[in-house]
Amino acid sequence: MGIFSSIKDAIFGTESEPARPQASRPVAAPASAETRTTNAEASAAQPKSERASEDRIDVENSLDSMPGSDRLNWRTSIVDLLKLINVDSDYESRKALASELGRPDYDGSAEDNLWLHRRTMRELAASGGRVPPEYID
Repeated sequence: MGIFSSIKDAIFGTESEPARPQASRPVAAPASAETRTTNAEASAAQPKSERASEDRIDVENSLDSMPGSDRLNWRTSIVDLLKLINVDSDYESRKALASELGRPDYDGSAEDNLWLHRRTMRELAASGGRVPPEYID
């Protein structure tokens, strides 16, 4: 498994993770045929892009809810982002991540680290995450 896969799994979760227990709620009566039709029509009337964005993982919220997020500058620092999600943040790991994401000449400079953070956020967005534009641009 690559480093980006580890990042994605830490933020999005994995298919093998057990579902979180939900609070018990009263069971509602089955919807009538009329209600089902109305719901289906409402869903069809909603633009596809809006429906798709509702299904996307909110990356910022996910990271903010992790223990330690208040002490790390994960929004701009690739090192802090990796630390937050318990992925090695050493030079070799960042170099491997940069290579995975298309920068084989990574040397660990501040410019490279900024590129790596933005590229990681861009890849998270491409993989189904909702990422604020300021983390990508």
